[in-house]
Amino acid sequence: MEQVKKSQIGGISIVCFIVVVVASLSYYQFLFLPAYNAKPVVADIILHPPQTTKVSIDPGSSQESQTHNFEPKQLTGTLGVSNKVVWTNTDSVPHSVTTDNNYVDPTNGKFDSISTIGLIPPKGTYTFTFTQPGEYSYHCTPHPWMKGKITITKGAM
Repeated sequence: MEQVKKSQIGGISIVCFIVVVVASLSYYQFLFLPAYNAKPVVADIILHPPQTTKVSIDPGSSQESQTHNFEPKQLTGTLGVSNKVVWTNTDSVPHSVTTDNNYVDPTNGKFDSISTIGLIPPKGTYTFTFTQPGEYSYHCTPHPWMKGKITITKGAM
């Protein structure tokens, strides 16, 4: 009789253990991970502003003596108005647009053409939409003398 009781207790313990493991894994997969990986909610007007800010990568920018690389070198955009920036490479060699401080936008990821599209080929473009106000300095990785800065200000939202 006592051996049957021990066997039942052992079986109940195993069943309880399995139930706890399944419940824990379910919580982790269906509740914790989605909340942990969720991107912040951003207004549609910030994700798709009505204006695009344009930057040109000028011909000859790969030469260190060239002082006109990113044109304009400094610019200002406004959240919900002009926070989408498009760089167009008008030079004959590939370039990059790479953050100086490893900036990662909470919605759009790393501000770095190399990590998303690679080097920007001649006549190619790179687009990045900033979703937070701030100052964002950047450079070209193969040509580090090429530097630019974007300031994104809060809109009147």
